[in-house]
Amino acid sequence: MVETIECVRIKNLQAYYGESHVLHGVDLHVNRGEVVTLLGRNGSGRTTTLRSLMGLMGRCTGTIQIQGKDVLGIPPHKIARMGVGYCPEERGIFASLSCEENLLLPPQIAEGGMSVAEIYRLFPNLQERANSPGTKLSGGEQQMLAIARILRTGARVLLLDEISEGLAPVIVQTLDRAIRALKKQGYTIILVEQNFRFAAPLADRFYIMEHGRVVEGFEARELESKMNMLHEFLGV
Repeated sequence: MVETIECVRIKNLQAYYGESHVLHGVDLHVNRGEVVTLLGRNGSGRTTTLRSLMGLMGRCTGTIQIQGKDVLGIPPHKIARMGVGYCPEERGIFASLSCEENLLLPPQIAEGGMSVAEIYRLFPNLQERANSPGTKLSGGEQQMLAIARILRTGARVLLLDEISEGLAPVIVQTLDRAIRALKKQGYTIILVEQNFRFAAPLADRFYIMEHGRVVEGFEARELESKMNMLHEFLGV
């Protein structure tokens, strides 16, 4: 039997944007090597949960632990050095740099960062566009590049926010293969996704969020029995 090791633990997380109270006691956990998907409508608190994990929210209370260490209040660069990589919806590609220059830009923060050759095996499109400026990359190529930059750093905990949004089906298939390959290599991945058909086959477990709270958590094997509830909360 494989030992289950907890990687991320959030307890009673409250988060605020200024005076707006946006997370109301979020509780969830992610085990090492799992893919966990946060489902919910826009405004349900999923992205805020990722931002809180990364130390990007100005005001939070509760408990956030990564690899057993309390990180609430720790600045983002120190959380990154713990091997956490965040890929936000805004991809942040440098337009004046080539694809490969963008890829080489982030520093290595931990051992085990992927080499450029490994990145190109995972995302062949990026090798084809290695010398293309950021402005010439398609949305899908920019998304691959945004993920690839994180993998270069050595991060083993990946926070991926709406990575399939607005992309062509062929690109979504490439991202699907990449997530599966990363899971086989032992990466821990938290996905925030609107695209249920993309997220459902990838995840080991799911959390449904609504109004800044986790309202349900379940395992992939329970998915079929939860479809009526998913339709109620998500309209899927």
